[in-house]
Amino acid sequence: MAELSDETLYLRFLEEQDEALFRELLLRHQNSLIYFLYGYVHSYEDAEELMIDTFAIAASGTTRFVPGRNAGFRTWLFAIAKNRARMHLRRHKPVFEEIREDLPSKDPLPEMHLASEEQRRQLYGALNSLAADYRQVLYLLYFEGMKPEEIGSVMGKTIKQIYNLTNRGKAALRESLERMGFEYAQFG
Repeated sequence: MAELSDETLYLRFLEEQDEALFRELLLRHQNSLIYFLYGYVHSYEDAEELMIDTFAIAASGTTRFVPGRNAGFRTWLFAIAKNRARMHLRRHKPVFEEIREDLPSKDPLPEMHLASEEQRRQLYGALNSLAADYRQVLYLLYFEGMKPEEIGSVMGKTIKQIYNLTNRGKAALRESLERMGFEYAQFG
């Protein structure tokens, strides 16, 4: 049996109110959303809470994903998360905190996780030194595998702006890694 798409799972959940379908969506996207939200709020606990809020909004149906009108379910979900993070930041003064090394790994194999742990820590350190827009566009592009059009929808920017941010972000990341004594190619 083929794996159901996010869109199909969500629409079936709304129709059938089957919690197992929604749980599957949560499992697919919770870690990605936490990483993404962490880039905004710089607090792991706040990022987890905002991830839960994002899924609560999706589950409530107060704002609905509409196939064909929305770019895609994941893009729509990240846009909700971004809006939740912005609302959170308006209510709370942000406090700088570096990306924690103990965030859950997205690698399914423990040996893959161990082999890349040091490199991942260094990359997060370099990403932390970037401007917020650069960090966000690179995260969505490389860690979430989103297309420029999807990133534009999430960030509320044009495709041209996304390309410019990507190019400038890559250059800034390269400079940051070189200052740390690494070659950019090690992380590409």
